[in-house]
Amino acid sequence: MSIWDLRVPPPGFSGKILGAGTLALILAFWWFATLGDTAEARWISPVILPSPFEVLKSFPALLNERGLIASIVATLRRVMIGFGLAVIIGVPLGILAGAWRVFDSASAPVALFGRNVPVAALIPLTILWFGIEETQKVMFLFIACVPFVFSDAVRAIISVPDRYVETAQTLGASSWQIVSKVLVALAMPDIYKSLRSLFGMAFGYIMLAELINAEHGLGFLLSTSQRRGMSDHIILILFLIGLIAFLIDRFLGWMQRGLFPYRTEAD
Repeated sequence: MSIWDLRVPPPGFSGKILGAGTLALILAFWWFATLGDTAEARWISPVILPSPFEVLKSFPALLNERGLIASIVATLRRVMIGFGLAVIIGVPLGILAGAWRVFDSASAPVALFGRNVPVAALIPLTILWFGIEETQKVMFLFIACVPFVFSDAVRAIISVPDRYVETAQTLGASSWQIVSKVLVALAMPDIYKSLRSLFGMAFGYIMLAELINAEHGLGFLLSTSQRRGMSDHIILILFLIGLIAFLIDRFLGWMQRGLFPYRTEAD
């Protein structure tokens, strides 16, 4: 079997080495494209793309002068509250709709509408409803995420094979026992995996909300950096956003392996 065969993953750490090699090539191209002591000597102007060294050199100013830590904390707090509300509301309703399909039929049009509304269109609506303070940012994230959380929970419940339900019914289990001890128990790994992916989506969504009347937040830092023409800070903030998202995903993946060790495909 060759790694060039369809759907065959590279063995061992080969996949990670290939990924690291791609990142090294991108970094080398970036360094080469910004090589030179003056703007005229460079292939790409430092106004458009500063060098890796210039980006790293700007980190102390971003950390000490522009409140980087406070912005990271503010963004994570908004994501935790807004996405947490979406989970608290969306998962139970999704379980209910997946178990009793009459509720799924009744809620399907609303969920479909919520998933297809452009997320940017929710900004003026949530400002109208909740003002421009913290409540608007949290509720924007909640409204943007809850249709996806609900739909994925419904899908996970529906995907549980019927043979488990039929076996429980044969043994005399009640409807609520089947839901709690069969459907939820078997669907929970898929629900968790979905929430792990959706958390990354929520982390991206909050950047939009932080463009409006925010004193702190990574989206706020990006917006102000763009207005000031600070391309080095823009690139550095984007790297930090990617790093934070990666670390959170790794932590959630570690929890997933601990919570559902019997699911060997869990990552």
